[in-house]
Amino acid sequence: MKLLLDTHILLWAAAGMLPKDAEKMVVDGDNTLFFSPVSIWEIGIKKSLARSDFKVKPEVLRRGLLDNQYQELPITSLHALAANTLPQIHKDPFDRMLLAQAKVEGMMLLTSDGILRDYPAPVIFISRHVDTWL
Repeated sequence: MKLLLDTHILLWAAAGMLPKDAEKMVVDGDNTLFFSPVSIWEIGIKKSLARSDFKVKPEVLRRGLLDNQYQELPITSLHALAANTLPQIHKDPFDRMLLAQAKVEGMMLLTSDGILRDYPAPVIFISRHVDTWL
């Protein structure tokens, strides 16, 4: 199965803090793992806002993902068009793009965002409370 990991799940994976159900999917050799530039962009924006709860360097995360066989999924105009057609359930443009990418590419979006479960789309919801972003 092709899995696109959302930003929270990527950060948890990098920190070795994945919930068991997500870890099982991530380590399954039959699954292909993807990350989106939108997650790297989101991390960079939150870091540049000097949030005290956000310490990860986006360039370090990207390198680690590539080194661990994650594939980068480019953002295309088809993804942008698909994001524009999504119902206005979720207002976060990062999450909307991730969902659109998963939908267009026939992937499952692995997410901890409960709002994304309300879309008629390929979402696997992972529940876990994390107090701070890395």
